[in-house]
Amino acid sequence: MRGFFHRHGKFRPLATDDDRAARQIPEDLWVKCPRCQELLYSKELEDNARVCPKCTYHFRLRARERLALLTDDGVFAEWDADLRPEDPLAFADGGGPYGRKLEDTRAKSGEAEALVTGRATLDGRPLALAVCDFDFLGASMGSVFGEKLVRAAERCAAEGLPLLTVSASGGARMHEGLFSLMQMAKTVAALARLGRARVPHLALLTDPCYGGVTASYATVADVVMAEPGALIGFAGPRVIEQITKQKLPEGFQTAEFLLAHGMVDLIVERTALRATLATLLDHYARATGQPDRVADAPAGARPAAMADPVAIAESALVGAGAEARGG
Repeated sequence: MRGFFHRHGKFRPLATDDDRAARQIPEDLWVKCPRCQELLYSKELEDNARVCPKCTYHFRLRARERLALLTDDGVFAEWDADLRPEDPLAFADGGGPYGRKLEDTRAKSGEAEALVTGRATLDGRPLALAVCDFDFLGASMGSVFGEKLVRAAERCAAEGLPLLTVSASGGARMHEGLFSLMQMAKTVAALARLGRARVPHLALLTDPCYGGVTASYATVADVVMAEPGALIGFAGPRVIEQITKQKLPEGFQTAEFLLAHGMVDLIVERTALRATLATLLDHYARATGQPDRVADAPAGARPAAMADPVAIAESALVGAGAEARGG
């Protein structure tokens, strides 16, 4: 009614579709934190590595986002990008054939497989990365997933290149049956060869990390790290309660619970991850007399075999833990 007493011109220009679109608020401008329920400005959240500035809740990251966070200027030389999973069992379920599901997932995620591997540098320190993308069928481990990880481990063993695996997975990929389950043994065997070559394997477990991935390569690293609040285990809490008929303790399967019970070595906040990894890589490099950074290495030099990664890890964890705590 207030507008009734105001004078208006006889004619008004009609708003065009472009004008209406310009006045609309983007849907992704604000994000609600699932832990503290605060509304967060999307740009502020991105600038803080997708960690809630109010309660430090760690939002999930996709593989390419993780790589941008961990690599120098986002420069990443990908390995085996042309490998594609197939449908060896002609598997089909209520959601349709596995082959069609793969095509749909590739189109939605933009990835060819749930694991992205390649070479990069972190603050000038060379390393290889194998990063899961949970948006690709829950980052389930199939035959191509396992093959890419094994190839990465073999390259690292040959070149003396430290390997960082970043795991977030629902477990083995049921669509490939035994082919998927065999990847557990295959990846662990490749990492055992990497260990015999005295090349370090660092693992970061992120939310969620379950099933065959947790039971295989993700937890056989020289240093096992986890993000705060990450859920980590083999079977889910509900399944375990149903089988054991017992009430599980508070915080069961969280990263903090696993740290208290000796299942992980270190909990690292995402904003401190680069500094922590740099500390660990420096410890390994110095133990072998190798240059800390690519720029310090002579042209054409190949890293020598590392000293015992487990022995180095024991001393490195002290420095890395202080670094992660801001000490």
